[in-house]
Amino acid sequence: MISTKIQSVIRDIHDFPKPGIIFKDVTPIFKDAGLCVEIVDAFAERLSGLEIDVIAGVESRGFLFGLMLAARMNIPFVPVRKPGKLPFSIVKKSYELEYGSATIEMHTDAIKPGNRVLVHDDLLATGGTAAAASELIQELGGIVAGYAFVINLDFLKGSERLRTFSPNIVSLADY
Repeated sequence: MISTKIQSVIRDIHDFPKPGIIFKDVTPIFKDAGLCVEIVDAFAERLSGLEIDVIAGVESRGFLFGLMLAARMNIPFVPVRKPGKLPFSIVKKSYELEYGSATIEMHTDAIKPGNRVLVHDDLLATGGTAAAASELIQELGGIVAGYAFVINLDFLKGSERLRTFSPNIVSLADY
């Protein structure tokens, strides 16, 4: 089962980025090309009934499987970036994280009105980043079709926050 495989390679890093946080490190996944393919296959299977026009990957770990999944589904990939990384006209959103604040940006031409967009990131915690990405998508006239996460920290209830945008939330490993 994909959940067990993912959980077997995830590293817990205690007190990162600050004391009291147990960081779920996904980078060991990338050492196993076969597991990476299985993850993309699992996402494609679980999202097969969902109409998706574009995948928006959140910087930076959302780029990794987001781009692979977009290529697999033969649809465009749009990066959601940290400030100052995109060279064209942008929209931006600032938001609160569980341990600070952040801002994300998208190109103004990244989403066409009516596009059904899947938001992808490696991990769902409180949902702040994905919610901010969803607000940018809506600001550009897009529709949030759903979400895809490798890991969901269920106890932080990020899914509840995201359901206001879309009920379609896929995660491959839950904690």
